[in-house]
Amino acid sequence: MGYCHCASCRHWSAGPVNAFTLWHPEQVHIPKGEEHLAGYSKTPASDRMWCTVCGGHLMTVHPGLKLIDVFAAILPSIDFQPTPHVNYTETVLHLHDDLPKMNDFPAELGGSGLLVPE
Repeated sequence: MGYCHCASCRHWSAGPVNAFTLWHPEQVHIPKGEEHLAGYSKTPASDRMWCTVCGGHLMTVHPGLKLIDVFAAILPSIDFQPTPHVNYTETVLHLHDDLPKMNDFPAELGGSGLLVPE
């Protein structure tokens, strides 16, 4: 769980920051309405999914990472405990908290793992 500041996530979420939760695909279950999911691949790393009935943005599948980002905003019962800020060099909203601000992504997710100043 964390915050992404990249331009792609900002545009998709229509906000200055996107709150994300990462899950393994087998952990993501859609109890009803799966037939109403639509999506597109904005980049080779991101398959964006939304509901064709309400238009709500739901998740981003990251095939290369084998992870799914289910947007924190659609999980009202989750105890959102963010750990990093990712892609902080692209931020348009500087947040002053004690969380690490990453240049891109953690090394274990294929990023540089480099931290940047607030």
